[in-house]
Amino acid sequence: MIMRKVTIELELSEMAKEARRPTFEQVYSYEVLEVLKMDFEQALFVDLIECQTREDVSIHDLRTIGNMEILSVIRSEGNVHTCLVQGQEEGMTKDDYKELDLDLIYTTPSFQSEDRVIISFIGAQKNLMRFVDLMKDERIGKITNMTFKRAAYQKKDVISVLTDKQREVMVAAYRHGYYDLPKRISSERLSEKVDISKPTLLEHLRKAERRIFREIMEGYSEF
Repeated sequence: MIMRKVTIELELSEMAKEARRPTFEQVYSYEVLEVLKMDFEQALFVDLIECQTREDVSIHDLRTIGNMEILSVIRSEGNVHTCLVQGQEEGMTKDDYKELDLDLIYTTPSFQSEDRVIISFIGAQKNLMRFVDLMKDERIGKITNMTFKRAAYQKKDVISVLTDKQREVMVAAYRHGYYDLPKRISSERLSEKVDISKPTLLEHLRKAERRIFREIMEGYSEF
């Protein structure tokens, strides 16, 4: 099957901008660098983002950006920060997401500000067109630019860059719900399950996350 990629740029309606204003009180904008997890069934996502904070805001004072919990600040340069985040779509139920689950792959570029949105998906042409129709809603805004192009999608096994122990700990963390929202297991309980101390567990997780981020970000300058 031929896969295509659609990128849509939206100028948001006044109603949509008003609804988004609290999200952008402390940041100007954010861009998704990598989609790490998108669960339509649970309306959950985990992303690597780059955000630009407002001049009087410290990224270390923020716990959330809108509906996204900041899990880790990976890199900062001035008021531009690379962060790992996880969240749940506001106002979306599982049934809503099932309706939107058109067998599409959420991808980059993806950009959000108070008045502008850029979103991209890969999928079959007919499913992409159905999604475009959903975006043609005056309550959301006006499509100002849209591009279609042929695309290939290959899922890379980034976990292969980890050591055996890092892989064991990270897989256990994922399986037992350490990365779920909310967490289904604490670091203390997880350390008991894998039979290592809590400090050692956290060290393995930090190193594993760093290796994965480096693999994902390979090719970005000065990272």
